[in-house]
Amino acid sequence: MRKIKDVLRLKLDAKLSHEQIAAALRLSKGVVAKYVSLAAAAGLDWPAVRASDEGALERMLLVAPQRPRAHVQPDYGQLHHELRRKGVTLALLWEEYQIDHADRQTYSYSQFCENFRCFARQLKRPMRQIHRAGEKLFIDYAGPTIALTGGGRAHIIVAALGASSYTFAWATPTETMADWLGATGRALEFIGGVPQLIVPDNPRAMIANPDRYEPRANDTVLDFARHYGTSVLPARPWHPQDKAKAESAVQIVERWIMARLRHQTFASVDDVNLAMTPLLTRLNAKLFQKLPGSRASAFAALDQPALLPLPLQRYEIARFKTVRVHVDYHVEVDGHRYSVPHALVSQVLEARLTLCAVELLHRGQRVACHARSPRPGDFTTVPEHMPAAHRAHLVWTPERLIHWGQSIGPATAVVVTRLMEERKHLEHGYRACLGLLSLSKRYGKARLEAACSFALHIGTCQYRHVRDILANNRDQTRPVEDASTGWVSPDHAHLRGPSYYQ
Repeated sequence: MRKIKDVLRLKLDAKLSHEQIAAALRLSKGVVAKYVSLAAAAGLDWPAVRASDEGALERMLLVAPQRPRAHVQPDYGQLHHELRRKGVTLALLWEEYQIDHADRQTYSYSQFCENFRCFARQLKRPMRQIHRAGEKLFIDYAGPTIALTGGGRAHIIVAALGASSYTFAWATPTETMADWLGATGRALEFIGGVPQLIVPDNPRAMIANPDRYEPRANDTVLDFARHYGTSVLPARPWHPQDKAKAESAVQIVERWIMARLRHQTFASVDDVNLAMTPLLTRLNAKLFQKLPGSRASAFAALDQPALLPLPLQRYEIARFKTVRVHVDYHVEVDGHRYSVPHALVSQVLEARLTLCAVELLHRGQRVACHARSPRPGDFTTVPEHMPAAHRAHLVWTPERLIHWGQSIGPATAVVVTRLMEERKHLEHGYRACLGLLSLSKRYGKARLEAACSFALHIGTCQYRHVRDILANNRDQTRPVEDASTGWVSPDHAHLRGPSYYQ
């Protein structure tokens, strides 16, 4: 605490020595001599000292008189905005300041930086973080909610860009993961681009492991970030300063938007969003108090040119599930079975489930995609996923088998037709006909046609009989007689004939 007036009172009025004043006020004799000599140099006597307070004496004796400023003063507000651009430093801004005012007296680099830091300390926003343009989008839910007439509450999520503080607010019925991601997607559409980082809080709905040093979001959040080409970096637990922009934006939304809606009644969150839209526009257009422009103008100049482009489609919420490929090369999802390439039998896959589709991933690569089916117990099979033998069996139909038989010959066509008609189930006929197909590959089409003719002659159409005829070469050693010709008895002298008995 300053004791200038006490020192001068004891010296000028009480006429005490330096040593006595120092002992009475517990000061050094050097300090007493300093104040006395400064008062003498300023021409002060006791009446003048008595009429002044401690602060006035300090200014008269200790503060040097300010010289008129001869240096060109930079526009510190503009410097503050420029410093948020990527790659811009104080050294670069000082060089531009020197070039712009080369014909006048300018500050040195050290004084330039010191003056800017003094200006920065006067701002309401702390300067501990330099937010680059288009780098970060901070999101968080407001603490207060808005009551709905049906008994529910509208929860307000707030998003703010780091460089320009451009603000977005949206009402959701709850604070689930779907609400978080849906509102974040709308925020990206509102700003018309994608930042490099999205900085949320540590909600359990989104963050699987809120570690201080290596936080990990859940699979759906990572899929959301992958869809938009960005990354999610949650703030440290119990460190709101990591998302100070969101905290400040939440406070502003509570005061400028939610407070203005306190006398209105809303039936749904859609009504709340409809009422917030014009207020949000006014908030972003409101001028800054100590900086030039507004959130909207700062966004247009800083963040908007640096944002990444939006994808063509809005993200569709998806959940992930680990599945194993069964021996029939199908996986089961919600009771329905979907096919995958047969080479993945017994492998563990990751199923990405949306409202309309099922994607199956193997080591991050998509191996199958199916339309979502609501029928439990049924199968969805893609022919390309089947082994070659299964595909060959799948393509055979009764009409195709009969057509194949006709291409061999009429006898083979009759055998194929009878095989299909005489079996109780078509599958049995398929197998027999495929057996005939294998015989044509082994013995040739001509021999198969001859064997089928012989089989029909002896009154059979079984696969095994045709096979035995070919194996024994009976189709070649004995010609097949016409089945329509009746039996004729040979002439012989010992035969009596029918006239003998008359």
